[in-house]
Amino acid sequence: MTVEEFEEFYAHTVARLTGQLYVMLGDLHEAQDVVQEAFVRGWSRRRQLDRAGQPEAWIRTVAWRLAVSRWRFRRRSAEAWRRSGAPPDVEGPGPEQVALVEALRALPPQQRRTLTLHYLCDLTVDQITGETGLSASTVKTHLVRGRAALAHRLQDPRREEAPR
Repeated sequence: MTVEEFEEFYAHTVARLTGQLYVMLGDLHEAQDVVQEAFVRGWSRRRQLDRAGQPEAWIRTVAWRLAVSRWRFRRRSAEAWRRSGAPPDVEGPGPEQVALVEALRALPPQQRRTLTLHYLCDLTVDQITGETGLSASTVKTHLVRGRAALAHRLQDPRREEAPR
């Protein structure tokens, strides 16, 4: 099958095949997905499709098998979740974490990245230099300015009210 013949075959059969798979599967989006995937696979085998003499049947069969494979995957995944139980509940961030994230968002992106690499990823100045392409002095400047900005933004208002 030439490229032009395959394109013509696609144009004449895609709607019909999608309708057939929709009836078989009961899910239009799933039918569209598996038919498209079947055509993609058919594209690389278009010469064999021509020799088979029934390219529409080949596409329909491949689409059906793709749908069955997806069902099996979903069923195995659901069974694995049932066996292992639901994932544990994870506490949401506390007020301190929310305040820190808000303060970090207020920083310039490069300062925020530098602080994150240094304090959360435990990278040295040299490692940050290698990863970001910044000079060591620029990394140090970002760290100093970022810490100062965070200290200012994260001040506890109750501390300011204390007598001196």
